[in-house]
Amino acid sequence: MHFKELVVKKLLVTLAYLPMSVFSQDINGADTAWIMTSTALVLLMTLPGLALFYGGLVRTKNILSVLMQCFTIAGIVSILWFVVGYSIAFSGDSPYFGDFSNILLMKVSINMINNSIPESLFVMFQMTFAIITPALIIGGYAERMKFSAVLLFSSIWLLVVYAPITHWVWGGGWLGNMLDYAGGTVVHITAGIAALVAAIVLGPRKGFLKRPIPPHNMTMTITGAAMLWVGWFGFNGGSALAVGGNAAMAILVTHISAATGAITWMFYEWIKFGRPTALGTVTGMVAGLGTITPASGFVGPVGALVIGFIAGIVCFNAVIIIKQKFKIDDSLDVFPVHGVGGIMGTLMVGFFASKELGIFSGQGGWDHEAILIYEQLQIQFIGVVATVIYTAIATYLILKIVNVITGLRVSEEEEQQGLDIISHEEKGYDL
Repeated sequence: MHFKELVVKKLLVTLAYLPMSVFSQDINGADTAWIMTSTALVLLMTLPGLALFYGGLVRTKNILSVLMQCFTIAGIVSILWFVVGYSIAFSGDSPYFGDFSNILLMKVSINMINNSIPESLFVMFQMTFAIITPALIIGGYAERMKFSAVLLFSSIWLLVVYAPITHWVWGGGWLGNMLDYAGGTVVHITAGIAALVAAIVLGPRKGFLKRPIPPHNMTMTITGAAMLWVGWFGFNGGSALAVGGNAAMAILVTHISAATGAITWMFYEWIKFGRPTALGTVTGMVAGLGTITPASGFVGPVGALVIGFIAGIVCFNAVIIIKQKFKIDDSLDVFPVHGVGGIMGTLMVGFFASKELGIFSGQGGWDHEAILIYEQLQIQFIGVVATVIYTAIATYLILKIVNVITGLRVSEEEEQQGLDIISHEEKGYDL
């Protein structure tokens, strides 16, 4: 055998043992690996990040109930997303509501591609967003809603509110021209408005109007907050659906906004009340993260700094107004942090993504032709208003329906005893 023939034969044998993905023109291995990592990071935000963050903020007698609610919502939402939620969000040509052509993921196979990643991975990545959104709402009704009501409400809300609005923004619906990179409307506004409505409908916890109800374990809360901070890199960076400069910049601006929100809140609280608190600092971090989310793929580091600073100031005052002025027991500040932050971030994209303000957008991932600020602001404003109105009305009706079926709130005696024992006959702590 000639030398050239031997070389060719060895080359063919070597190629035969390479994975098929090497030859694929569609699936990108690096993109797939990054979105798999991002998916794990976003799930980490709920389990255990949000569970610990919320768990530390409630009283000792309710810690297990909050952990259980986060855990079971993750389970039931995963099943519903597989059965019909994904189909509603990402199927059909209707501008308002997806169809049922992909129930049970019947159209998803191992060989299907979405951009440069497997369709199955896109389903899973979006599932983690669907999980954390109703889990965030727990903060609005914590320590007083029946466990059966939590499950029924979260299930209906996912299919009636979250999935359709996801279709509006990301699934080819009527808000497709709105700039929402990673869920300012889809996640934060919907969760914030739903939590506010739930807090109003259920009424305050016993003793809320007399004195503040302090967290029982700030160590747990800070641990959960740290997991949220890290997990958010997958939340925003993964929304690029690919590796590269856009994902990297999204992570950078996410981190800058989180850090700025935390430090702004800390110093503002220090000036206003004489000392900084750990609770305020981590809450400012979450405000910075929620506010940068819709803008994370469209702005540069300077824009992120401004957004984080505004988030720290505005969300701080929103917490005080909601609790002290309006006496609304949004127990864990979902609306003033996520709702207000999501609204601000979604609107500020209209300013900071425009190339007319190049100092904010020039380093970001916004590479479209220059847009007029007022035109994009109009689109952003319409999207925010529509999301707020639809979410508020739908959430109110769902709560009323659930109240008829199971009842919403535990009795005063049960609330006094604590949901850990009442709902689960277990304790978070054996003291």
